[in-house]
Amino acid sequence: MKNILDTIIERKQQEVANRKADIPVSELEQMPLFGKQSPSLVRSLRDPSKTGIIAEFKRKSPSKGVINSQAQVVEVTKAYAANGASGISVLTDTDFFGGSLEDLVAANTNRVPLLRKDFMIDEYQLTEAKAFGADVILLIAACLSPARVKELAIAARQLGLEVLLEIHNEAELAHICDQVDMVGVNNRNLKTFEVSIRASLDLITKIPGSKPAVAESGISEVDTIVTLRQAGFTGFLIGENFMKQTDPSIAFADFVSQLKAKQHA
Repeated sequence: MKNILDTIIERKQQEVANRKADIPVSELEQMPLFGKQSPSLVRSLRDPSKTGIIAEFKRKSPSKGVINSQAQVVEVTKAYAANGASGISVLTDTDFFGGSLEDLVAANTNRVPLLRKDFMIDEYQLTEAKAFGADVILLIAACLSPARVKELAIAARQLGLEVLLEIHNEAELAHICDQVDMVGVNNRNLKTFEVSIRASLDLITKIPGSKPAVAESGISEVDTIVTLRQAGFTGFLIGENFMKQTDPSIAFADFVSQLKAKQHA
């Protein structure tokens, strides 16, 4: 039986084929943002003056439906950057998450490392990410073989992009290779959409210490970050917790001030 991830990947293959036909790689390489110098998310996550939070902009998801249809990408990402986000993640999948590559361009004014969050299955999407202003791309182990992760990571690095590899279970540890810069643990099972931070806590000791570990999904409390940081995580990808509020900008600022208070207590 087909799960939601299979459905998304099937649709993505068609979408990539269509985009390749519309805009050739040579055209992407001529876009203004293609030549920009990318700031490093690895460095930003390790910067003690920042929060370690990769704050995400997403309008909807397959599991939650519409999360926030009113929020404006420029306003929200500007507030994320101003309040100490170590990185900004922008969903660019249209069909399932309501995002677009234009959102990535709009978020590009913040001088904070920018992650293109999408289902990357083809080298074309990496060139596209670079052309639309991304500094980092996501590779999801659940929809790629270890060999394919390595190929795509090599291609991304050649473009000057950093690579965040997302895993969910012990079997996917085999996808970690030298060419990935960071390893994320998604606490949400992409096949069932169930969430538990146990996934992060169970895998942290098995992730190479040389690669910053990023906990993703299911983080809504400051105490959860404290627990995850003590366990060894450097980064925390949080989106829904801020986006579901009427004003994600205020929600993020409040969360960061609570985090700072906790850390200095």
